[in-house]
Amino acid sequence: MLWVLHVDMDQFLAAVEILRNPDLAGKPVVVGGRGDPGERAVVSTASYEARAFGVRSGMPLRNAKRKIPDAVFLPVDFPVYEAASEKVMQTLRAVPGAVVQVLGWDEAFVGIETEDPQTVARDIRSRVLAATDLHCSIGVGDSLIRAKNATDLGKPRGVFTLTRDNWLEVMGERPTKDLWGVGPRTSARLAGHDITTVNQLAGTPIELLTAEFGPNTGVHVHRLGTGEGTAVVDDTPWVPRAHGRETTYQQDLTTPAEVDAAVRALAAQVVDDIRGEGRECLRVHLKVRFVPFFTFNRSRKLKEPTYDVDLIADTALDLLAGLEDERAIRLLGVRAEMVPPPGNP
Repeated sequence: MLWVLHVDMDQFLAAVEILRNPDLAGKPVVVGGRGDPGERAVVSTASYEARAFGVRSGMPLRNAKRKIPDAVFLPVDFPVYEAASEKVMQTLRAVPGAVVQVLGWDEAFVGIETEDPQTVARDIRSRVLAATDLHCSIGVGDSLIRAKNATDLGKPRGVFTLTRDNWLEVMGERPTKDLWGVGPRTSARLAGHDITTVNQLAGTPIELLTAEFGPNTGVHVHRLGTGEGTAVVDDTPWVPRAHGRETTYQQDLTTPAEVDAAVRALAAQVVDDIRGEGRECLRVHLKVRFVPFFTFNRSRKLKEPTYDVDLIADTALDLLAGLEDERAIRLLGVRAEMVPPPGNP
């Protein structure tokens, strides 16, 4: 039988840092930004000891500091994490018969034909630990959706299985926000129809969901509730659609000159990135966060694809001007959506 295993590294960035410095073991460790909780930056990950105090990914470092004044704050070290990630993925690809779909630094789907997926999962956990000294948790499922949801139920260092036989027994009374792929906005829209649990979502007529979310998204949301879907793991190499850069400024940008310089610096970085892909910019995306915390996203398709830094920057600045908002800026982001690669429209 074809099974899906979702392999997710436990507290990945924090675990890598603990490997580098074993004295951190058992302490609340927070990784994010430049490791300075006095600066504007967010938590990238936190050790389980820090999570026990309510520290979560995406939380401002200042808030994490308030929750745990004596936590160890560390800067993000991309090259070290990338090297550890590559070793994990190489280990997964070496499993006999495995098809590996990388989802990020610290997680991947593994497709495998077996009659005993739990034994295979435990073997993979042992292989990863032996190769990297890092622990992982594995969700086993008869679909991608069920495997992904199962992982959190096995954390840390565990294996948990979800299939059509136990899906509603385990997940049915949980809130819809606990489902992979159902974020706060989607769960709020579902709640507007008195759909608050997985059981209720699974039993909702598809017609109601397609009326609320559209024909494609509605069907997808219903599938998230039932756990049904494909069990095919796709190992096709991931091809990026866009490259973006964003910066949270330690001092708010308050003058047009400061904003202009910041946008042009971001555009130059983005063009360097897309030149490395060999694919020009087709659409410019702007992200801006005004003081205190109002975030807007805008985009515009260009008349012709380009590597022109000034044109990309001017487009982003024009999108910003269209917001007609003169508040100080704490974050800017510029993203270049590239022309599709050949054969991938």
